[in-house]
Amino acid sequence: MPSSVESPLGAGATGPGSVPWIAMYHSVGDCADDPYRVTVTPGRLDRQLRWLRGRGLRGVSVAELLAARARGEGRALVGLTFDDGYADFLDNALPVLARWECTATLFVPPGRLGGDNAWDPLGPRKPLLTAAGVRHAALAGVEIGSHGLTHVDLTRADDTTLGAETAESRALLEKVTGTPVTGFCYPYGAVDRRAVDAVRKAGYGYACAIDPGALSGPYTLPRVHVGQNDTAVRLFLKHRLHRLRRRPVEGLR
Repeated sequence: MPSSVESPLGAGATGPGSVPWIAMYHSVGDCADDPYRVTVTPGRLDRQLRWLRGRGLRGVSVAELLAARARGEGRALVGLTFDDGYADFLDNALPVLARWECTATLFVPPGRLGGDNAWDPLGPRKPLLTAAGVRHAALAGVEIGSHGLTHVDLTRADDTTLGAETAESRALLEKVTGTPVTGFCYPYGAVDRRAVDAVRKAGYGYACAIDPGALSGPYTLPRVHVGQNDTAVRLFLKHRLHRLRRRPVEGLR
């Protein structure tokens, strides 16, 4: 297993405001019917993590990544996130993460536990984790974060819905896992200042977006989509482009 040494790619650079590299995954399974391109096969995930480890990098939860950066460390750490809480995470992602000695953050919409991805109109329907499945992942060392209560666009939510999607989802996940929930992920990557303020008010320590535009800081962390077509060459290019195109993140070391 490769050791965690400083990467020639500089993925974990920890200078003031430097850009954290956080990968965004969703489902891990059969990608034959995948209109939204949110699925990678277990074999592809295995090769992607092998690529990371072969370069002296290690995938970790966002909480671990941010804590290391706060200490001025984390030069060899990359954030791994899995959105939506798909049930296939347990059988298809966890064993691969363990094989490469990686951890991750799993963002779950607790109002849909045991349901499916009804928010995707084109399908296919994919089962979501039950409460027991979320606890299983947490006990395996995976950070559990909120993906909103029911996976709605927060930028279009009224005040009551916005409060439920942020504060109530956190309370429910803490009840399910028995541990503090400090991370949030904006459904669809949709974020505006009002959503950021609601997430901060709900007591989260950080939040992940995708392309937050002019917004910057620990409540709008940018991420890089990683999919089935991302081979070693594409991962290398995505990493380089991420660091070249992103401006420094305010409030991060």
